[in-house]
Amino acid sequence: MSTTRLTLIAPLSFFWFVLLTGCASITPQFDPPKVSVESFRSLPSSGGAPRFEIKLRVANPNKQTLDIAGISYSVELLGKEVISGVTNDVPTIEGYSEEVVTLEAGLQLFQLLRLLGGLGRTQAEALDYRFSAKIDFNGFIPTQRIEETGEITL
Repeated sequence: MSTTRLTLIAPLSFFWFVLLTGCASITPQFDPPKVSVESFRSLPSSGGAPRFEIKLRVANPNKQTLDIAGISYSVELLGKEVISGVTNDVPTIEGYSEEVVTLEAGLQLFQLLRLLGGLGRTQAEALDYRFSAKIDFNGFIPTQRIEETGEITL
């Protein structure tokens, strides 16, 4: 290899290294959105498995707009996933604002039957629940996982 080629390769290699490390540091500072369950109601059934409407309040604590590609979510009762769903019908959420996102979820009938069978053997006064969601964004914002837990008093 000639010395002319070597003198060209070294600066180009350095340029690519600087470019790649610079792009890695461009990812914006990002606080995860605040998500809370606003309402949960049963939808009229059309002969199939029961469906539910879950309304989430999503607050954007960032200056950049949240462009959400989709959300997958589930509800567990006593450690058993009984409701789950996905959506890609999510509005963009402007910086420092909040929106209500409506989700439709299906009941996992066999898991519910197992849960009810287990409840018949115990004298629980409350049910532990866990709502979890994975939020995927368009652009360079990393995927966020949200979880809310609590008890439902019987």
